[in-house]
Amino acid sequence: MFLTFYGAAREVTGSCFLLEVSGKKILVDCGLRQGADVFDGEEDGFVFDAASIDYVLLTHAHIDHSGRLPLLYKKGFRGEIYCTSATKKLCNIMLLDSAHIQESDAEWRNRKGKRSGDNLIDPLYTTADAENVCKYFHPLEYGEERTLFKGFSIEFTDAGHLLGSSSVTVTATEDDITKTIVFSGDIGNADQPLLNDPHYLKKADYIVMESTYADRVHEVAEGTEEDLARVIQTTFDRGGNVVIPSFAVGRTQEILYFIRNIKEQGKVKGHDGFPVIVDSPLAVDATNIFTEVGEMYYDADTKALIDKGINPIGFPGLSVSISSDDSRAINADQNPKVIISASGMCDAGRIRHHLKHNLWRNECTILFVGYQAIGTLGHAILNGAKRVRIFGEDIAVNARIQVLKNTSSHADRVGLMRWLDAYDNRPERVFVVHGGMDNTEKWADDVRNQFGFNAVAPKFAESYDLLKNTRIKEGYIPETHSRVTPNTVYKYLLESGDRIGELIRNFKGRTNSETKKFVRELDDIFKRYS
Repeated sequence: MFLTFYGAAREVTGSCFLLEVSGKKILVDCGLRQGADVFDGEEDGFVFDAASIDYVLLTHAHIDHSGRLPLLYKKGFRGEIYCTSATKKLCNIMLLDSAHIQESDAEWRNRKGKRSGDNLIDPLYTTADAENVCKYFHPLEYGEERTLFKGFSIEFTDAGHLLGSSSVTVTATEDDITKTIVFSGDIGNADQPLLNDPHYLKKADYIVMESTYADRVHEVAEGTEEDLARVIQTTFDRGGNVVIPSFAVGRTQEILYFIRNIKEQGKVKGHDGFPVIVDSPLAVDATNIFTEVGEMYYDADTKALIDKGINPIGFPGLSVSISSDDSRAINADQNPKVIISASGMCDAGRIRHHLKHNLWRNECTILFVGYQAIGTLGHAILNGAKRVRIFGEDIAVNARIQVLKNTSSHADRVGLMRWLDAYDNRPERVFVVHGGMDNTEKWADDVRNQFGFNAVAPKFAESYDLLKNTRIKEGYIPETHSRVTPNTVYKYLLESGDRIGELIRNFKGRTNSETKKFVRELDDIFKRYS
């Protein structure tokens, strides 16, 4: 009985763990690496043989957990994929969306490659791969135990992170020895709108545990709705739009939940029936799924609304935009409105059009409701850029830039401790994953010191014998993936370039001597690195 870590090992994204029991191979998650976690040569294949995988256990639909499933199919996988029914529904749209991005990116790079004489590339996978892998999904509901083969059963419990998200409990027997292994998935933040709090488990021999926000404590999640109402009120009073870059799945639906309450309770005065537009085909599809699934996925407040026949994320004044023409028409309308659009970090999608039309307007507000990674347009705007470039045009940042706090869907340090403290027994080992390099090592130390558990932060490809509780293969950190990766450094460089451009534009009106001195300094840099 072996466990090997092929993703989210001292990195935040790319969750992928291989469990081998009685000759069967079971993957838990198969996610894409994203942002600073990407390192050369890993995304175009797998270290293991994809065709040899018998089962995949999927904790939830986020792309850093599910996004390489179409690639797994492309490389020969024809096994069974188990997840909750809500996760299956979300993957049906999210994997197709991811495939479309892969194809579009390859097409764009090949257009450039033809002009420069570079070799053409294939997309990581295609929409056909995504459609085909979705045929292998088998839904299970929370608390439904299923035996996959003799001596191996699984059960999903609510992780409270995303619609349908789960922790997976595996009960495996080999050589007459039975072990219980819990894969936490992403553990949700308490008191989120719509969703239940995470379910606490009581017993495990081994725990594979996330640590995304083990280094911080979230602010008390009170006043979020009031803060949103205040932003809408002040912006509408100025005659502007509230533009919300939002992740299509999860965060958009939370914002709609808040706005429904704001409208019902009349928290925005003088703008009765104000329009709210969701401009993201993926977000629209995801919102439909949120209204289709059973009540088991929702918290008590949301269930109470549903029992009364009330749509918890629907209200008068809400409209959706599907076509490009619909999207363009939004900015032709001068009436104040709330525009919710993807992507959440402003690095792609329709949100860039809305920023182009609203960023320069003093009366508008850009409201961020999620994390903005280094190198993204959202990060530049949030960190004080005076001017940004969108679709080849310089756009002044005159709108008010604000952040809606308390919207994290991940448990913080307190939440992770509460989840771990619920166990009645002492596990043989806790594997800390899904966190930055420093974070995983630090949380493993904390688990050892505060709980007395044997905890480790495994490296990539590190492998353990679970029957003997011993490491059988030491992992490694790929050369191109270190505490600050080349990918991350390059993003810093691009961001510095934007700042230099902004600095140059601000030189207008300065004295000739100041400007000449600055030009000489730039010339020195060009000569040094050209």
